[in-house]
Parts: sequence; structure tokens; C-alpha cells
Amino acid sequence: MKGVNEMSAIEVHNLHKDFMYYKKSIGLLGSVKNMFKRETLVKEAVKDVTFQVEKGEMKGLLGPNGAGKTTTLKMLSGILHPTSGSAQVVGYTPWERKNEFKRRFSIVMGQKNQLWWDLPAMDSFNLNKCIYDVDDRKYQSVIEELTELLDVREQVHVQVRRLSLGERMKMELIASLIHQPEILFLDEPTIGLDLLSQRKIRDFLKYYNEQTKTTAILTSHYMQDIEELCKNVVIINSGMVVYDGSLDNVNDILGNKKRLVFKLSKKVFPEDMEKYGNICQIKDYEVTFEVEHREVNARASLILKELPVVDFNVSDIPIEEGISLFYERRNI
Repeated sequence: MKGVNEMSAIEVHNLHKDFMYYKKSIGLLGSVKNMFKRETLVKEAVKDVTFQVEKGEMKGLLGPNGAGKTTTLKMLSGILHPTSGSAQVVGYTPWERKNEFKRRFSIVMGQKNQLWWDLPAMDSFNLNKCIYDVDDRKYQSVIEELTELLDVREQVHVQVRRLSLGERMKMELIASLIHQPEILFLDEPTIGLDLLSQRKIRDFLKYYNEQTKTTAILTSHYMQDIEELCKNVVIINSGMVVYDGSLDNVNDILGNKKRLVFKLSKKVFPEDMEKYGNICQIKDYEVTFEVEHREVNARASLILKELPVVDFNVSDIPIEEGISLFYERRNI
């Protein structure tokens, strides 16, 4: 139990964000009418969001596309000002954008770059060093450690645009950690990466969190990221929190089932495949099964042995589908 003066690293209370936009009429006449009278519409991106993140914790933020995850992170990092509500991040109100606060957090967005595209990553690292006024000796130590951990020591001198997607994401992480922030916001850091690159990023984040006790919020559409890095999650949908607690309580829906996708050399009747698991989809010579995580190896071995398989892969249930099942179970 916390003491009277002890705070969580991140405290969010009744956070709400509206975006205003205008309805556009079709055609030239509609454009002329809009010059004199426009219909204002309001999009509630975040509605009454409340949660906490303890010091040193890495918490998952889950939800389907458009649920409000990125908007929430942008408010917690001070990029956006909320419509209403409050938040404290290491004792600061983010949207006040005080210099002391800016030095204590970083945000990494998998779909946006912070590095200079036509310059080597090292040039961007040096710029961040100057921005955050990092001591020379400390800077060299951090660069050597992070480039070694992420295995990109040679690539830091290559133009960013010439790097692979996985290498660029590693450089983004290094740039965000040069000033050793207390808070790290990670918005889909593994999006679009191959399985090996995803694994390396996860291993690095897990090790870094264990060593530095950096507090982090992670959003991802890959359940393996959440499973390996987060013990607790917040699930939001349509801007509202529908669950805040242990991942174990929702893992049976979101994580304990896998999809097995097999490509066959000839068509097989559905009734001949029902014994292998729940059939999700049959499309031409491709069939998708849904099985329990613990049964993946046994089911895959049996199918490979008895069906004319030419290729197969294993994947997570898409988060959107898993969360829909979660809602159904809880009558949300």
C-alpha cells in the first residue's frame, strides 16, 4: 500500500479529448455554401479515461484501431492538450510542457520518424545530446552500451534512409534513450517488422526495463509484445477504459489461442478437417484453424502428417477479434 505522499509514476483521471471538424458538402455549390455556413462535428477520441502506472512498471495499452490509444499517449507526452480531465507524469502536468518534464520522458512512435532521413543516425544522436545537454562522457557510455545491445554499432554511420525498417526502429530507440528518461511511451514500436526484428526489440526493451526500472506504456497490435513485456494492461474501446488489471485475466481470450494457417496442394472437404480444430476460414487451398496455445505443436504435427500441406504459419488472434470476444464475455 502506498504512503500518504507516494504517487504513481503516471496518474490519469477522467481524461477527455474532443476533435472538432467540419462537414464538407459535395461539389462546387457545396464548397461555396461552406464558405458562409459550415456544420461543425465533434469526434470524441478519448472519453473519461482513468488509470495508473507504477514506477518501474511497463503497462500495456490495448484496443482496436481508432480506440484512442495514440491520442492518450500524445496527451501524456504533452503533444495534445485534453478537453478535460487531469494527468500527472512524474509529478508534472504534461501539457504545461515545462522543460524539466521534457527532459524526463521520451516517446517512440512506430509510424513516425524523429531521425534526419538523409543523415547518419549518429548525427541525430549528437543533436539530441545537445538538446538535452548530456555530458560527453555519459553520452559516449550510453551510445556504446545501446549500440552494442541492439547490434547496430556499424549502422550508426549509414544514412537513415538506407537502413532496413528494423535497423531504423533500433536507431529510434537509441535516440529516445540518450538522455536516459524516467518515462518511455512506446506506440507500436514493432509495427511492420519481421519476426526476428520484433524479437530483438522485445528482448532489448525487457532488458532495459529490468536494468533501469524505466516506467513505460506500450501499445502494440502484436500480442506477443504485450505478453512478454507487460503484466498489467489497460483495454480501451471507443475512447473508454473497459478493463484495467492483470493480463492473466484476459489472456485466455487474447493470448491463449493461436491461428494455424495451412496451404494445401489439393482441396480437402471441411468435414474431413473438423477433427483438427475450429475451422475459421477456408479459401481455395488455404485453411485456417483456431487452437489453444498449448495444443499448437500437437495439432500442427498431426495436420502436417495427415494433410497434403505445402506451407503453414502460426499467428496470434488479431487484437480486434480478441477484444470483441472479451466484450462479449463481459457483456460490454
